[in-house]
Amino acid sequence: MVFKGHMDYLHCIVARNSSNQIITGSEDGTARIWDCKSGKCTQVIDPAKDLKLKGSASWVGCVALDASESWLACSSGRNISLWNLPASECVSKIPTRACVQDMLYDNNQILTVGTDPLLNRFDMNGTILSQIQCAPSSSFSISLHPAGVMAVGGYGCLVDVISQFGSHMCTFHCQCV
Repeated sequence: MVFKGHMDYLHCIVARNSSNQIITGSEDGTARIWDCKSGKCTQVIDPAKDLKLKGSASWVGCVALDASESWLACSSGRNISLWNLPASECVSKIPTRACVQDMLYDNNQILTVGTDPLLNRFDMNGTILSQIQCAPSSSFSISLHPAGVMAVGGYGCLVDVISQFGSHMCTFHCQCV
């Protein structure tokens, strides 16, 4: 099946299993919700329009769904917009210090990594709960194990492993090719 609608490169995709949908984020500045059976776009989310950020920060760099699949976080440059999907509305705008390159939900909190060497933890209102220094000067990926251990990968072939309590367990230096 081909999903047609985005006008520029895709940056991210997440599955919304409870409703047989996928959500994509693009350089065209939108996130789109797609029905996997029909291939049709069922909703267009425009965080940059809502944030009044047209221009250099109008791409959607990453998206994340909470466990209930009712809350969507979208990054647009140095901003995150939080969407209540059942109500189809943006309920919160979170400014960040640097561009967000990956994020995920941990219960009712949002973990982000990006173009600064920090792992950020926000509550649903956008309050920073913690910032943990990371070895990569820019981080591209974050992963969370069910036991609470996090891995942050980024520039310089570095991967930090961080405990559920926020302390570094170790840093791996991968061999770059």
